[in-house]
Amino acid sequence: MTGSRKHPVPSTPGVGSKGSHVRGWVMSNVLTIAVAVVLLVLLVVFSATADSFLTLPNVLNMLRQIAPTLVVAVTMTLVITTSGIDLSVGSIVALSGSLLAIWVKGGMDPTLALGLVLLLGVTVGGVNGWFSSYQGLPPFIVTLATLSIVRGTALLVTGGYSTPISGDAWITVLGQGRVAGVPVPAIVALIVAIIGWFLFTQTPFGRYVVGLGSNAESLRRTGVNTRLVGLVVYILSGLAAAVAGVLIATRLASGSSNAGVGFELEVITAVVLGGTSLLGGRGSVVGTALGALVLGVIANGLVLLHVSPFYVQIVQGAILLLAIFLNTRIFSRFGTVSR
Repeated sequence: MTGSRKHPVPSTPGVGSKGSHVRGWVMSNVLTIAVAVVLLVLLVVFSATADSFLTLPNVLNMLRQIAPTLVVAVTMTLVITTSGIDLSVGSIVALSGSLLAIWVKGGMDPTLALGLVLLLGVTVGGVNGWFSSYQGLPPFIVTLATLSIVRGTALLVTGGYSTPISGDAWITVLGQGRVAGVPVPAIVALIVAIIGWFLFTQTPFGRYVVGLGSNAESLRRTGVNTRLVGLVVYILSGLAAAVAGVLIATRLASGSSNAGVGFELEVITAVVLGGTSLLGGRGSVVGTALGALVLGVIANGLVLLHVSPFYVQIVQGAILLLAIFLNTRIFSRFGTVSR
């Protein structure tokens, strides 16, 4: 008696594949989903404990305060994905804001002063990129050196004092203006985030950035100029830091050499919290945006609860340590984070 042959049970078209696509999406975006859940929990907690937290004025003010961090965090995502780091962003914030205030107070056309400040950011970023990508020096050492040089320059040109920016100068609109009730800094941050997301996920350059961090030699053998890619990401980081310096200085109507102290820590925390690997090769602009929002919500919520502002830095450091631990020891097993 011959044995019967078992026929495969037909499956409903699309059902299995759809489930596997969903699981694959969840696994590849687990860090972004996790930080989104954290953000949601924080919103619920602070809404229940601080009466004015979810009011429109406070939400808009929070978005305006988060904007400089988000602007720089987007480009820092690119830098860290290449397995680099940029510690000079806080110093660029200070020098760009200080020079903008000094030049405008000295009678320079505000538009020209703005252009020169942005050029300054590009220049410092170019220096970082040249030494890191073309000379092979460790980015940590290079940007640590420029951190000191740029901060020292800011102290030198200001003498340690703040320089006011006249309210008559149009550039104050960049920090204090509103469009349809939305603060201009928040709009600028949103535009930068969208451009950064598109650049990272929809262009060959974004693939080169990931490739540079995951396997630079293989990328180089395909004919890509890996040194140029590295140079560009540092230029973008320097430019973003200059933009952040302008937003902060015009919001406060003052340029100060003490601005941006610890800013690089906040930016890197937002990036790592969002799922970008410090080892390179994995990054998420969406996750970075959520990470920046988490930090902003925590800072704002603690202030509304009358907690000492000194605790904010302690919390940020703890979040950075926890994010790195989860990133490298637990969530890394789920694979590459979607960009």
